[in-house]
Amino acid sequence: MLKRSIFIGNKSSISTKLNQLLIKTEEKEATIPIEDIGFLVIENQETYISIPALDKLTENNVAVIFCNNKHLPSSMLLNLDTHYIQQEVFAAQIKASEPLKKQLWRQTVKAKIHNQMLLLQNQQKDFKVLEFHKSKTLSGDSDNREAMAAAHYWKNLFNFQFKRERNGQYPNLFLNYGYTILRAATARALSGSGLLNTIGIHHRNKYNAFCLADDIMEPYRPWIDAKVIQIVNNFHEQELTTAIKAKLLETLTDTVFFKNSKSPLMVGLSKTTASLQQCFMGTETKIKYPKLWN
Repeated sequence: MLKRSIFIGNKSSISTKLNQLLIKTEEKEATIPIEDIGFLVIENQETYISIPALDKLTENNVAVIFCNNKHLPSSMLLNLDTHYIQQEVFAAQIKASEPLKKQLWRQTVKAKIHNQMLLLQNQQKDFKVLEFHKSKTLSGDSDNREAMAAAHYWKNLFNFQFKRERNGQYPNLFLNYGYTILRAATARALSGSGLLNTIGIHHRNKYNAFCLADDIMEPYRPWIDAKVIQIVNNFHEQELTTAIKAKLLETLTDTVFFKNSKSPLMVGLSKTTASLQQCFMGTETKIKYPKLWN
């Protein structure tokens, strides 16, 4: 079932009533079945949320995302006990060999470059360079084809001079917000598949609790990029308005295409993370990543 994304932009009180999330503002109140929710984004810092509500949300594997005083996502609450063979999966992930992780990273980089290539092609931009980098990607991406492809990709993606920097100029802020939401969605899917977000296949940083999410979200980034292109073409604002945030959240329900099926992006992430879990368990050899277009 496709889960809902709930955005709390006004001062609210959030509690539970039976198995419903009860959201009250000064003007109105609403109830939403907790099992229907995938993501709860709390932007307003004067929002109250009860401990029982948080408990019910995590029980149902809802990613609760908290925003800072700049209205940007800054932290996330996830359930750490969501899989029936949790310990066995954790053990297999921790014991994964370096050759396996290098092969999984090669698959990830190739899938990312392929989707970047499809987006450039859709925008009628030069994509052949990315086709070349994809074909030359080695185990562990030892000669850094990901970075070479990215240099060409960002130089050609927009119809204006652009430099991809976290604190850079428009529309970097839109990309940052979209990637943060995507990261949360990936972390939620990984947790649902019984995997530890902390232990990556490529990213390694003792201060990063979401190394694996940062790995697995890579081939999905072009969906955010495509959404930002739509926003640039249809909105005059260069700041993160509520309408633009809502558009970026919509990316979670955009269609992704697998070999013999299609699904909403948040469902596709669960397919990807389930296949990764099977790779760690030794029953599969490939991660199932989708394509941007069929």
